[in-house]
Amino acid sequence: MVNVAVVGAGGWGKNLVRNFAEIPACRLKTVCDLSEKVLKTVAAAYPQVKTSQDLSQVIADPDIQAVVIATPAPQHYDVARQALEAGKHAYVEKPMTLSVRDSEALVELADRKKLILMVGHLLEYHPCVLKLKDMIATGDLGDVHYMYMHRLNLGVVRKDENAWWSLAPHDVSVALFLFGAEPVCVTSQGQAYLRHGVEDVVFTQLKFADGRMAAIHVSWLDPHKMRKITLVGTKKMATFDDMEATEKIRVYDKSANVTPGAVGYADAITLRQGDILIPVVSGGEPLRIECEHFLECLRDAKTPRSDGRDGLRVVKVLDAASRSLAAGGSPIKL
Repeated sequence: MVNVAVVGAGGWGKNLVRNFAEIPACRLKTVCDLSEKVLKTVAAAYPQVKTSQDLSQVIADPDIQAVVIATPAPQHYDVARQALEAGKHAYVEKPMTLSVRDSEALVELADRKKLILMVGHLLEYHPCVLKLKDMIATGDLGDVHYMYMHRLNLGVVRKDENAWWSLAPHDVSVALFLFGAEPVCVTSQGQAYLRHGVEDVVFTQLKFADGRMAAIHVSWLDPHKMRKITLVGTKKMATFDDMEATEKIRVYDKSANVTPGAVGYADAITLRQGDILIPVVSGGEPLRIECEHFLECLRDAKTPRSDGRDGLRVVKVLDAASRSLAAGGSPIKL
């Protein structure tokens, strides 16, 4: 039985509180938040859980073995550092930190203390993303040329982080996870229409050493609510639309084939149009799967799928895109 504390129970944090309170393999001992209103809500729903506004109490509690951090992103580094220095395992929501240097420091600290550091890259635990990963691994799609993602909505407009840092960690983590590689070049362009210096819309391209590409479009100033990933392969193409209640994945038996040595465009390119398949994907709440994975790694001393190094890789891409944004879209090599 692992004793867990959740730090930050508003917004997304309340979902982490719910999951760790309900999982039999752990005991949610303490929830820490600066808001009295948030803590009253937690106390009413989970009377067996201790509440506190004092982070130092959580860090000093010898019974707490793991700290789950869902504070605002600027606080991730400091809270995670304190937890790790106190000998506690840490689960940090995305993005792990707001700088490459801070992410590197947390990875080094976790390694030195021999502690587990996991980052909440939720979509790496989504059954539909795992299905796409399996289709790539088995060759069902052929060689994947490129992917593109849309994460769009009207709101929520933030003032302390732009749309890239707020929305793109999901898609960057998925691109690196599905391709199993890090990009070698990042280019990014965006614009701040609502608040000066805070980009509302960003278009980013990741280029990989083998020629594959990933394009990411994020915005909180858009008429569509979209959470969609498209993969284009040499044999088939696939989409994952997370806004669909069911039938989230569609596989298109379509391709464009090049005939070597052919003379003329009509002979060289053959377009194939086939059926659309909607595969059955096993259910389960991705966040519950992710939380259970964290506890399993603690129990069995396993490396998490989205460990600190995965978090660092994502932060490196986020940082490179930010530098490209600041430079008007100039390519940034990694």
